[in-house]
Amino acid sequence: MHEFASWLRLTETAGVGNGTARRLLQAFGLPEAIFSASLQSLQQVVSPRIAQALLQPVSPALQDLINKTAVWLQRPECHILTLADSRYPPALLNIPDPPVVLYALGDLRFLNQTMIGVVGSRHATSQGTRHAHDFSAALSCAGVTVSSGLAAGIDAAAHEGALTGGGSTVAVVGTGLDKVYPARHKELAHRIAEMGCIISEYPLGTSPVAANFPRRNRLISGLATGVLVVEAAAQSGSLITARMAAEQGRDVFAIPGSIHAPLSKGCHQLIRQGAKLVESAADILEELPQIVKVNSIVSSKVSDRQPDIVEEAWSGLLGYDPVPLDVLAQQAGLEVAALQAQLLMMELAGQVEMLPGGYVRRLN
Repeated sequence: MHEFASWLRLTETAGVGNGTARRLLQAFGLPEAIFSASLQSLQQVVSPRIAQALLQPVSPALQDLINKTAVWLQRPECHILTLADSRYPPALLNIPDPPVVLYALGDLRFLNQTMIGVVGSRHATSQGTRHAHDFSAALSCAGVTVSSGLAAGIDAAAHEGALTGGGSTVAVVGTGLDKVYPARHKELAHRIAEMGCIISEYPLGTSPVAANFPRRNRLISGLATGVLVVEAAAQSGSLITARMAAEQGRDVFAIPGSIHAPLSKGCHQLIRQGAKLVESAADILEELPQIVKVNSIVSSKVSDRQPDIVEEAWSGLLGYDPVPLDVLAQQAGLEVAALQAQLLMMELAGQVEMLPGGYVRRLN
């Protein structure tokens, strides 16, 4: 039997969730020892019904899943991480309910880098998606990995921004990794798998189920140092993620908006509850002790790819009146992501100010 098979057998046993599986592992050690234990021994840890279920032979359906997973694992970018695996993300070991088994598609190194979760409404405004993209691009340029949930709206914009920013992104999904939801994000998911990593706690073949998505939110926040909420209604899944982040000891950041905008109400609620109000990526970076030399990190990422606009800015390209980023990028002949990297350095030096709505103005 394959090395991972006993882990799948444990997690796929009827009645065995994460908590029960961890109690069994704590009592018996590795899964093989659980399935070798006597009924009496098992009943000292779990109910008689679950103990009986654990001693049942492998079903045809489970064997099919094991075989399917073994074929999937033959691809070099496909991985299964268990609680006993040294590659398991340490950040998740510190949350209250870490997955017993984690499926990963892509580069595992990104799971251990400084990370910020970026979340928000699936029905985001154009301004909200732009904020998510631009903040994520700037964070990515500064060497921060961006995590999100591959959903429509803010999530997709965050992933896109991180990929264009020169760094990378991690997508946490609520389906098996052989499925993409929503289906229109198939091409985005492919790019994330190539340039970052996609993870799930659900086995191959798992279809989108509403209950899975709130659960995956604890992994978005659990992997991260902090979570940025871009847009959120008063009652939304993004607020659940923010609450989980706070419970996990992570920082919570929120972008303010109009007092009349429904999708600003959740962010304003978080700010009243103690989340840090942020107006630029620099507001987040200053809270990250791991990012010691942001300027040099950003410079190293963009110096070989784009010209420096600092001197051009002082010659009249950037004035004291607010200018839209896309207009400035067009005038400077730069991609927006590269422009943001330059502006981030200037903002940290107190030379410019990033304004809500994707605007920037000169300070001195």
